[in-house]
Amino acid sequence: MVAGKDMSGQLEWSVNVPNGRSEILVPESGAVNRVCLGIKGLVVGFVLKIWRFLEKAWNLGVSEPKKVIHCVKVGMALSIVSLFYYMRPLYEGVGGNAMWAVMTVVVVFEYTVGATLCKCINRATGTFLAGSLGIGVHWVASQSDEKIQPVILGISVFLLASAATFSRFIPSVKARFDYGAMIFILTFSLVSVSGYRVDKLFDYAHQRLSTIAIGTSICIIISMLLCPIWAGDELHRLTIRNLKKLADSLDGCVTEYFKEDETESINEKDTNNNNLQGYKCVLNSKATEESMANFARWEPAHGHFNFRHPWKQYLKIGAAMRNCACCIETLNGRINSEIQAPEFLKRHLSDVCKRLSSHSSIVLEEMATTMKTMRKSSKIDLLVGEMNFAVEDLQNALESLPKQLMISSPLLAIEASNDAKEELIMKPILIPLMDILPLATVVTLLIEITVRIEGIVDAVEELADQAEFKPQSDQKKSKQNQPATDDHDDETVKTLQKV
Repeated sequence: MVAGKDMSGQLEWSVNVPNGRSEILVPESGAVNRVCLGIKGLVVGFVLKIWRFLEKAWNLGVSEPKKVIHCVKVGMALSIVSLFYYMRPLYEGVGGNAMWAVMTVVVVFEYTVGATLCKCINRATGTFLAGSLGIGVHWVASQSDEKIQPVILGISVFLLASAATFSRFIPSVKARFDYGAMIFILTFSLVSVSGYRVDKLFDYAHQRLSTIAIGTSICIIISMLLCPIWAGDELHRLTIRNLKKLADSLDGCVTEYFKEDETESINEKDTNNNNLQGYKCVLNSKATEESMANFARWEPAHGHFNFRHPWKQYLKIGAAMRNCACCIETLNGRINSEIQAPEFLKRHLSDVCKRLSSHSSIVLEEMATTMKTMRKSSKIDLLVGEMNFAVEDLQNALESLPKQLMISSPLLAIEASNDAKEELIMKPILIPLMDILPLATVVTLLIEITVRIEGIVDAVEELADQAEFKPQSDQKKSKQNQPATDDHDDETVKTLQKV
């Protein structure tokens, strides 16, 4: 029997069991609520993760609209090539091999025009050569005895595949034709192996070559005509950004090392940290520069770049910048070092070090302006001369440090034995040396950075000669003719005018 009674506003149920006892029934609503809350938490967490992902994707699209454009171009190319399946006349023209055109678009459509051209030409050339050789080998094998045919085909596959694979280890071939060699191996193997069982081998090879030609043509046309993204432009912009980052990092390191006021806002700290870490982008850009320079050589003349633009010189500029960035990285390590020079020594060299850093940064910014406007600088010799004068001032200031230290050291005038006198004389000398050493390291690094900056100047001037940059004319004419390579263009000019 089940009975219920009301106790303090809550309904309590009990049941009589056969042995005469009464058991209270506990409601299960609490457990159900916990399960519901758990499910609700999982759903909310999943929705939040999706929302954060969409938010990051949106921010990426807003910050880099070129990537969105590339996605649209790939979708458009796939939609066009799919028509060979959807439309009966086109499907009958290429047969069931229309899928090769779709696969070609997926494989060869890259972010830049140069990368797309590189893959398209490699794929088409590799397919044509492999198909021609495959048909030729099949014809030779068909003229012999039926039992010898598989032997001839097998030997041909072994020899040509081995030779093509070995060619991929040659640096010059690997840099530009690695993808074509791989396609050659794949196509020749398919044609040779399948040709042994396929009667109409020529039609099979012809259909596949035609579908690949269709796919590559669509990729090239869309990549070059619809908002083209040139590898050469990307490499040019990257070089300009790296020059500016080097200048900011150098100024930031020297300012941070010799700063006296520790009170600064959070925004200023974040800005200084970003400036300090700019050299890391230069150190990590080698692979990107080499890839862009390789793809840029495949591109036709566009914008301010002719067909024979010296893209290899950009690699020399990048190597010179990385040499400079290595010194800046070492200089940055001195900021947080446990061994620091005394403050009065830092104050003694603070002005000359900051002056040298300022002149060095101005030289780097002038090189960035030269790259941006694609005009030879008329003031670079003067700026490099001022930088070298600042180096001489720093060297003179460093040489005066031992005298300052010996004057400030306490005079030891006591009577002692000869051994004790020698010890007392050596102590003041060792102490100044230990104090000077950390600061001398910083000064040496700054001087070495100026030497490496001159290497950057030589590399940029060599590019200006090879690319036939025009001499720098008046400011109005220069502004009208400068290419749209970057948005940060007025700060460098203003800084140079102040100097």
